[in-house]
Amino acid sequence: MKPEPPATAPTTVPGTAPTAAPDETSAQTPAATPAETSAETRDEASAETSTETPAVISLRGATASLGGRPVLRGVDLTVRRGEVVALLGANGSGKSTAVRSVVGQVALSGGELRLFDTPSRRFRDWARIGYVPQRTTAASGVPATVREVVSSGRLARRRLGPPRAADRAAVRRALELVGMADRAKDSVSALSGGQHQRVLIARALAGEPELLIMDEPMAGVDLASQEILAATLREQVAEGATVLLVLHELGPLEPLIDRAVVLRDGCVVHDGPPPKAVGQHALPGHDHVHPHAAHDAEPIRTGLLT
Repeated sequence: MKPEPPATAPTTVPGTAPTAAPDETSAQTPAATPAETSAETRDEASAETSTETPAVISLRGATASLGGRPVLRGVDLTVRRGEVVALLGANGSGKSTAVRSVVGQVALSGGELRLFDTPSRRFRDWARIGYVPQRTTAASGVPATVREVVSSGRLARRRLGPPRAADRAAVRRALELVGMADRAKDSVSALSGGQHQRVLIARALAGEPELLIMDEPMAGVDLASQEILAATLREQVAEGATVLLVLHELGPLEPLIDRAVVLRDGCVVHDGPPPKAVGQHALPGHDHVHPHAAHDAEPIRTGLLT
């Protein structure tokens, strides 16, 4: 009968602590595979994404043409709930076309649009969106009073029939917000340009929208009206409204802006904090507060045309 071999002693190197024998449990536990690690990473990223504020507007790879000329060339734009986002750019950069595509006035030739996490082709709840177009005559040539124009902003929220108490209260509040309550019975044809713009904004506010989209609300408006409009937006933002503004210059709205998206030639060239004024834009007396990106900057082509 052969004697059993002696137990292996821990390996000892002079000047060091003994090395313990490997633990059977740890030795049997396999290391995570690359696939498992990747799955864990995706799960963590998914959990982080799920905690983000929901997107009210999600435009991905948007392309559009007007009169056969490409205007949007792969635009990505996201506006999250409670954000105030400014869409900036020079004339012809595609700003107005982008917002008109959001409200369904310009058909996209490519890309995807989602509103309140609903594909645009299935979105029907337009009462959640208030839209102020570029400055036009508030009544479009039709004789109407200020109150009548503002009251039309309630149509998406009520059936055909006489206005209800809630409708009248919303119209009254909208007129007060823009400082036009004392002109409610006046004809819109008697208003100044700045007052016309205030009436259009009141019409959008009367619908009590969750998302307010405004195309050049400050264009051609006197300073007094600009300050009233800025105060009106400030109150809407304080109440939690989401706002997308097309602007040529930030002016008194600058403190309200959370993020700026700059377009050039139908492409996104900046998405982040409002750019600082440079060159002639920074000169005293110049109202513009955005540089429209550097002259030699390479456009960031997003979405379909990456």
